Amino acid sequence: MASPQGPTLASNVTRLADGSSAHEDVKYIDNVPVYVRELLAGGAAGAIAKTAVAPLERIKILFQTRTHGFHSLGIYSSLRKLLKDEGVAGFYKGNGASVLRIVPYAALHFMTYEQYRLWILDNYYALGEGPVVDLLAGSAAGGTAVLCTYPLDLARTKLAYQIVDKSRNLKHGMGQLNSVPAYTGIKNVVGRVYQDGGVRALYRGIGPTLIGILPYAGLKFYVYEELKRHVPEEHQSSIAMRLCCGALAGLFGQTFTYPLDVVRRQMQAESSLQGGMRYRSTFEGLASIVRNQGWRQLFAGLSVNYIKIVPSVAIGFTAYDMMKARLHIPPRQKSSATATSTA
Repeated sequence: MASPQGPTLASNVTRLADGSSAHEDVKYIDNVPVYVRELLAGGAAGAIAKTAVAPLERIKILFQTRTHGFHSLGIYSSLRKLLKDEGVAGFYKGNGASVLRIVPYAALHFMTYEQYRLWILDNYYALGEGPVVDLLAGSAAGGTAVLCTYPLDLARTKLAYQIVDKSRNLKHGMGQLNSVPAYTGIKNVVGRVYQDGGVRALYRGIGPTLIGILPYAGLKFYVYEELKRHVPEEHQSSIAMRLCCGALAGLFGQTFTYPLDVVRRQMQAESSLQGGMRYRSTFEGLASIVRNQGWRQLFAGLSVNYIKIVPSVAIGFTAYDMMKARLHIPPRQKSSATATSTA
């Protein structure tokens, strides 16, 4: 068996040099399991989208946690201050943890969405193939991805929350400025949080995250797929169409769940906040923020999020659709027998 395989591989390399090996590339890709291709497509889409909007994500977290020197500034002024205090690297502080989280998160999110959708289609025929299936599958996929990657999201928030001011060392208000950062990296954050509170501490804020992600993820997929269904067949492959549908899906879903995201960020960062504030539940956090910080704080950073979510979700969905085409991932709208044979 070994000897025939050697010449085959060699001939494939030769064809690659000649530029005539497209058929062999397709053959190799098609031999990879569909769920693996979905993981690859989702991970790549998530990394591309998250890195593209990293500076805005950093500013949003600083607004949500009312970090000293930023909560009263606008977006442009905050970006300028961040550039002055920390340089270009400040725009991407916490982005390593963000990308490290988003790759498995997006991979699991998109892959489990496809799997949940297929399972619903195969077992609940009464639902048909309409947007309700996308809503249910998207919600379940969002919850699954969050549970598997939440500690990395916690680390990203704690790293992004730190503001390093080399000229002074002070603590003031809810935010903190230090000449030396409290956390030095992802491993340091996870290790220290675990040492202080165990596994439970690594999932601090998971309540509002799950309450928020279930409707958000469901609505995001629901709106995106529903908008695509109304696009004429000849425009289905248009990148501009996918960007527009993705942007609208992100805006719609985020608006309804944003206050829960604010509670989550404050719960994640609270061990660093002055006074050691504690929210024992999501609803206590919502009530406490309204009572002590005002209802406007529930929407702190929303303007940044609108600016961020348009390119983020749009790029994410578009990159995923394009990766699906490149990796020859079949559509999941058929019965289990047909889907199995296609895969």
